[in-house]
Amino acid sequence: MLPIAVDAMGGDHAPGEIVAGARRAAEELGVPVVLVGRSADLTDTGDLEIIEASEVIAMDAEPGSSVRKMKDSSLVRAAEAVRDGQASAMVSAGNTGATMASALLRMGRIKGINRPAIATPIPVPGSTPTTLLDAGANAECKPEWLVEFAQMGAVYARDRFGIERPRVGLLSIGEEAGKGSPFVKECFELLDQPGWASVASADWIGNVEGRDVMTTEVDVIVTDGFTGNVTLKTLEGAMKALIGRLLVGIDTDDDTRAAGDALSGVLGEMMTELHPDSVGGALLLGVKGVCVISHGSSSADAMTNAIRVAAEMVEVEMVDHLTAAARPQD
Repeated sequence: MLPIAVDAMGGDHAPGEIVAGARRAAEELGVPVVLVGRSADLTDTGDLEIIEASEVIAMDAEPGSSVRKMKDSSLVRAAEAVRDGQASAMVSAGNTGATMASALLRMGRIKGINRPAIATPIPVPGSTPTTLLDAGANAECKPEWLVEFAQMGAVYARDRFGIERPRVGLLSIGEEAGKGSPFVKECFELLDQPGWASVASADWIGNVEGRDVMTTEVDVIVTDGFTGNVTLKTLEGAMKALIGRLLVGIDTDDDTRAAGDALSGVLGEMMTELHPDSVGGALLLGVKGVCVISHGSSSADAMTNAIRVAAEMVEVEMVDHLTAAARPQD
């Protein structure tokens, strides 16, 4: 496998945590990695090679103009490494919009896909995650794009989680076909047509609600990027609040501390399962290359998992499968 190009300069804890996670992926998982960034700023890189990049796109920078102007940024150079055959995938915890723009402008878009989408695994305790897309790439969508999201999400769920026939649902405010906004209703009509599901080897199950996201009722949920991102951030906040309150509760007195000690194994497993670092990042689906977007506050653990996911998606040839399932352009 060609190395995974890791944006060493992207993220709240870059470059230290990013480099540490990259080294761990290379040394413990055996995944080839190349760092992209300013070599003068990178320390403890071990045997990892470095692709020099003199510029860094800030976390709060405007994505489109930054990518166009900062051609020697670590994000742009990482995407170019994939395009030019120097790397098999790119991983970044940096500016999400700039990561998407770099991948789209440098790698290109899969034919038949109008807009790439961010596919984010939502943990489901005791089961495989639910794939939610779009989780923020496209705040406004056309109904036909959600059909493409459904196809791509089904391919991704099969390749990453081994689900033979992913069940795909449309996020709405009720299970009935007539529920939802005019946009959602139009999406339902398109998704209710059988052609796309047969191509993607998926099962269309109709509308699903927000309460279904973290259950075993559905494998892939499609929605517009605005709604998807709000859903994702709401779940993140709710889980953080719940876990925080639980930790306070079990430290109230001697009895609760004893109970906490007795349940420490179960609670630890649950927290690991729900922690964002365990997810391994989101995938930008629809570009001609594997692009993993890790969260901005990624730790070394999160980066190691993101690199692992990138390598797995390269090995299973996910991009080829997405290309084969892409809906032909009208």
